[in-house]
Amino acid sequence: MTDFAGKQVMVMGGSRGIGAAIVRQFVAAGASVRFTFSGSPDAAAAVAAETGATAVQADSANRDAVIAAVADAGALDVLVINAGVAIMGDPLTLDPDAVDRLIDINVRAVYFAGVEAGRQMRDNGRILIIGSVNGDRVPWPGQTAYALSKSAVQGIARGLARDFGPRGITVNVVQPGPVDTDMNPAEGPFAKMMHAAMAIKRHATADEVASLVLYLASPAAAMITGTTQTIDGGVGI
Repeated sequence: MTDFAGKQVMVMGGSRGIGAAIVRQFVAAGASVRFTFSGSPDAAAAVAAETGATAVQADSANRDAVIAAVADAGALDVLVINAGVAIMGDPLTLDPDAVDRLIDINVRAVYFAGVEAGRQMRDNGRILIIGSVNGDRVPWPGQTAYALSKSAVQGIARGLARDFGPRGITVNVVQPGPVDTDMNPAEGPFAKMMHAAMAIKRHATADEVASLVLYLASPAAAMITGTTQTIDGGVGI
């Protein structure tokens, strides 16, 4: 494991699932970690107690709260933007307010968090965005709004990679497919349908995704920027 001793890391959305796994792995590698949470205070308190990381309440749908949370973190070495929501269903009947909230959290918060981090991030820092394989492909109906948001973050990453590149700051998207979390359990009702489209017919673990994040945050990945790194077991190849 790469040594992150002395590094300042912030994880937006770190109380559960992939985010919590990322917090745990950075702490285990020696980093000083802050993470945000919104609707899961008990889970956030548990992760903070387990790891010693600092939990910060911030609603990613609130632009000012996102900016303040990143600004208060000071000069970061790594920012991981994991907070996100998934809304699936027929676009003709989806609640427009729910779609607006999805865009606020999955797109606008990513942009403003990344920009604010860039104001004070140290040279050679890392910005990682947790996207989705649905940014590249839509294998099932009902994913239009979600896919829109995950395609948008690819453009944010490429743009910020260009803007921050002269300072050695890299910006990349990690795109998981099905991951075994409480939102998408490996034994859930849609698991067999998902696995049928995959070359490796299982859900990934949150730790597998976190391990890729830590690699991209390491010095070994200094020349990887503006990319999408997919970890999906071969969905739809």
